[in-house]
Amino acid sequence: MSPAPTTIDETTAIRQVPQRIIAAWAANDGDAFAEVFTEDATLILPGDIYVAGREGIRAFMGFAYSGPLKGTRVAGEPLSARFVTEDVAVLVTRGGVLHGEETEVAPERAIRATWVLAKQDGQWLITAYQNTPIGA
Repeated sequence: MSPAPTTIDETTAIRQVPQRIIAAWAANDGDAFAEVFTEDATLILPGDIYVAGREGIRAFMGFAYSGPLKGTRVAGEPLSARFVTEDVAVLVTRGGVLHGEETEVAPERAIRATWVLAKQDGQWLITAYQNTPIGA
């Protein structure tokens, strides 16, 4: 099966999904963060964290923003983007969590992430997300 043809606009659209996560994180807004995910999404993070569903992600991030991630920001940039079909794409990013006034991710917090995106009702959403520390 060959990938579906894509346009520059669609490639730009999938590369902007992380910006929606960055904005939600900067506001420590678990609701806005969760809205970037499909209803049946999965979130896998280091430390044996597995969260299923938009509502589970909303609850998890709400807890995280009120505790261990309170006041943090996140940074990231796309490394690659490809389309599996015209409604499914894979994005790989590099980034991590920023603390205080940091402008660059500390090496010990740097990650690579894989985002599986699905286009629903004209909007690109995350259906599966997983990240791994670069030093792992």
